[in-house]
Amino acid sequence: MPLIDSTITQLILWAALGYLIGSIPFGMIIARVMGLGNLRQIGSGNIGATNVLRTGNKAAAALTLLFDAGKGAVAVLLARALAGEDAAQIAALTAFLGHCFPVWLGFRGGKGVATFLGLWLALDWRVGVACCLTWLVAALIWRISSVGALAAAALSTTWIMVLTDGSTFILGIALTLLVYWRHSANLARIKAGTEPKIGKS
Repeated sequence: MPLIDSTITQLILWAALGYLIGSIPFGMIIARVMGLGNLRQIGSGNIGATNVLRTGNKAAAALTLLFDAGKGAVAVLLARALAGEDAAQIAALTAFLGHCFPVWLGFRGGKGVATFLGLWLALDWRVGVACCLTWLVAALIWRISSVGALAAAALSTTWIMVLTDGSTFILGIALTLLVYWRHSANLARIKAGTEPKIGKS
């Protein structure tokens, strides 16, 4: 954990702001703007980039990935610049929760993978890059997006300990557990051999 330099009021404020930034449903917005329909009625019904890709529109999927990652990074960078490292970690956690449980969508959000990668790139670029490469390698080998996500989350704490001073380790454990919880259905499908491949409509 970082040193707690911010006041309780500041930490609560950044927890709320992180949540609000993370809760912006960019997948839903982009799909609507580009005339792709309601993501809730497409594929898995998820609001993330993987499900947007199932519409067949790669540009929309890429934009969703970029904006979902970006909101995690923005939450961290703003909190760090205006408060400190403790607030940045709080904002990172709540931005992830905001994506997964957005108030605007009845707390039914996405799996949080892009936001997870984006916030790590902002918290520590070395861990972020390592997690992105882990996702990429696993996804290329198995051709399953969720396998990449689970691998990146599983190894994130290893990268934290190898590449940093370990001050984000507790946050890393919390985020890893949340990623696995959000992917419980995917884990069941992976075990059953029914998890969709990347690009499958």
